[in-house]
This record gives sequence, structure tokens and C-alpha cells, in this order.
Amino acid sequence: MTTVNSLLSENPVVVFSKTTCCISHSTIALIRKFGAKTTIYELDELANGNRIEEELLELGCSPSVPAVFIGEKLVGGANELYTLFLENKLKSLLINANAIWM
Repeated sequence: MTTVNSLLSENPVVVFSKTTCCISHSTIALIRKFGAKTTIYELDELANGNRIEEELLELGCSPSVPAVFIGEKLVGGANELYTLFLENKLKSLLINANAIWM
């Protein structure tokens, strides 16, 4: 889990994605609508992408992408993120993680 944890520690919002995943693209677009500072790791473009994907699965990400972390905490995938958005909770999570400022 050290690879994932080290990638999370420096960024308020991290999305693990694959370039071929359309759900990942829509998830990233939703976060960016808030103007959030977002770091995206495309697993299919990283040399250690398979190892990171294994770590995400060990953390409970199923499917492995998209995997959204806000403030170093696993939010989940697209379903969880859109639920937070519809419940008007996503913005406050982003503010608390210092990903956006109001």
C-alpha cells in the first residue's frame, strides 16, 4: 500500500484512472467543475500501474478505477462521488481537503 499512500500524501484530490475508461473521464470532469486541484494517475500509462491497481483492489476499490481520494481518504468510485454531489456533500469535502477555497 505504500505506493498509493505516498501518492496521496502530497495531493488534496487524487483520482486513479485509465485512459480508456469513460466513467473515469466523467468523474474527473465533475471534480474539475468545482475548480479543484486534482492529480490524476492514469494506471495504463504508468510503469508501476499494475502494482498500484493491485493496491487499490486491496483497499476495497472494486472496480479499481475510477478510484477517488479526497483528503487522503477513499471516497470510492463514480457512484459514491455522484451520490456525494447529489447530496450536496462533495463541495464541503473538497473545501475541507483544501482542494478549493471559498
